[in-house]
Amino acid sequence: MAKESIFRDLLEILMSASSEIEQADKDSCELVELDTCLLLIAECFRCLRNACVECAKNQHVMRNLGLISTSVHLTKLLHGIKIKEELLLTALRCSLQFLGNIAAGNGDSQNSIWKCAFPDLFLTCLTYSDKKIVAYCCMVLFTCLNSDKVRELLDPGNLTVALHVLKVYKEQWESEWSFLIVTDHLLKCPELVKALYAKLSNQERVTLLELIMAKVSEKNTVTSEEMNVFMRHAAFLAGCFQEKCEAVLKLTSAADAEDEEALVTIRLLDVLCEMTSNNGQLEHLQALPGLLETAIDTLRLTHLAGKQAVNIFTATHAMTGQKEISHPAVGFKSHLIRLIGNLCYKNKENQDKVYELDGIPLILDNCSIDDNNPFVNQWAVYAIRNLTEQNERNQELIAQMEAKGLADNSALESMGLEIEKRDDKLILRSVRKKPS
Repeated sequence: MAKESIFRDLLEILMSASSEIEQADKDSCELVELDTCLLLIAECFRCLRNACVECAKNQHVMRNLGLISTSVHLTKLLHGIKIKEELLLTALRCSLQFLGNIAAGNGDSQNSIWKCAFPDLFLTCLTYSDKKIVAYCCMVLFTCLNSDKVRELLDPGNLTVALHVLKVYKEQWESEWSFLIVTDHLLKCPELVKALYAKLSNQERVTLLELIMAKVSEKNTVTSEEMNVFMRHAAFLAGCFQEKCEAVLKLTSAADAEDEEALVTIRLLDVLCEMTSNNGQLEHLQALPGLLETAIDTLRLTHLAGKQAVNIFTATHAMTGQKEISHPAVGFKSHLIRLIGNLCYKNKENQDKVYELDGIPLILDNCSIDDNNPFVNQWAVYAIRNLTEQNERNQELIAQMEAKGLADNSALESMGLEIEKRDDKLILRSVRKKPS
């Protein structure tokens, strides 16, 4: 632990530097005269930054001396200097590194920074042209955030901070701090996610959905509180999908292959597929009103669109090798069938609902190899198995379809299913799958 007098001396230097910058600004002096001042500021912040590392006592002394408020004030002044030379950037970077280090593992310092810096300093630094300054600002924000502070972002004036974080992540993919702010803090507040989603452009919504996908793909054990948050996200995203699902039909036109609203719909489906793949959360998702019906309706619409004209939803199969198809809707029908299969897993009510909506013939009509929908055959097999498990009516329907020539027997064989007549009744039963 360093002597308090050292920190007092550094504080005096920083306060004197603040006065010098303020005076230079008032007098419209040549800012070149500030070079020595900027060098001194940077060195002071380096000393303070290094003294904070794994030393709670130094953090405590600095905070009690008022170094946090002085540093935040000086950082704001530095931002106001209308030059972008390296000396200024270095001073700004060092100031933010100091704030990050004095906040690390220290709740009192985090609260003090929040009181002095939120939201102004974050709004300023998150939009700075220097990537390092933006990254260090994200570090400070991440370190200071907790559940209560996240809720403060719901205020309309503060929501912009969260919006800026998402933009940072979208524009600077290497920014680990912005990723962690979203996944470890923002996504824990469903109300904030809803508020953000409403303000985002379609491109930014795709980015947010990719971050949600990264979070739900984690295989960590979740607490009951985290499960509740997850369920609320799922209900919200299912509602978004139900509202916008038909936007994907715009992709039938080659001219609209990059339609942003359709791209959001595709990413929503990807997230819902991942969410329904977790058995711990599946039961709640299976009960979401309207989701299964929407999935079947969308599958029907895209299937029909692919039959009415040649487009991305038309089933194709090249006999010879060809380059992989590059289109945002590749796999969309596969994922719809996957979602339907997930929602029907060990769920009699949903199995019966698919029967009533004529979804079974629709799925059987999509079980051929399709270059536009990789693995569609496997997902169809999975869906049919989930639809027929302990459900005699669904089994009987498929058996009757095959007997009438409405279901392809070879397709059933490829699924490892065959029709057997027993007591004047057609039965669908599992057999060893024939090699293809």
